[in-house]
Amino acid sequence: MNIRLSSLILSSSALAVLALAGCASSVKLDDAKPAPITSMPANGSSSGNSGASSAVAPVVTTPSSSVDPVAGLAKVIYFDYDSFVVKADNLPTIEGYAKVLNATKSRRLTIEGHTDDRGGREYNLALGQKRAEAAVKALTLLGVSGDQLEAVSFGKERFVAEGSSEEAYAQNRRAEFKAR
Repeated sequence: MNIRLSSLILSSSALAVLALAGCASSVKLDDAKPAPITSMPANGSSSGNSGASSAVAPVVTTPSSSVDPVAGLAKVIYFDYDSFVVKADNLPTIEGYAKVLNATKSRRLTIEGHTDDRGGREYNLALGQKRAEAAVKALTLLGVSGDQLEAVSFGKERFVAEGSSEEAYAQNRRAEFKAR
């Protein structure tokens, strides 16, 4: 009886280790450090993917769904695959929010991090949090008080585009700015 119980426990432990190993990604979120937003090239390319260039076309949204009517700024910034580096083409949006928040200290902003559906739930929650925190960091570097900002992650739970095409994935890799 003891031999059977210990083999069952060993089998359960081995299965748990194998399941966790299968969900692992080669990208270590805690060790990765995004390049400072001030060091990005002026040509708009991102250095966040170790020299790899993105073949994804920029996502174009309609003005009615992408503009905060109060601030007149885009509500969404987009990220490259498996990255939480704020790209140069997002800097005007970040700078615009920084101006608004610095001018009106009573304004509060929640930044929601999102991912596409590739990868495990825990990994995507962590990546979404890193994306939201990268936007918060960019804003605080421009003088916004941390008390005005909140970073939250929804990981792969809230899609804006369904499907498994690169276009759908690109629309889901985002951080959304919401007044609170």
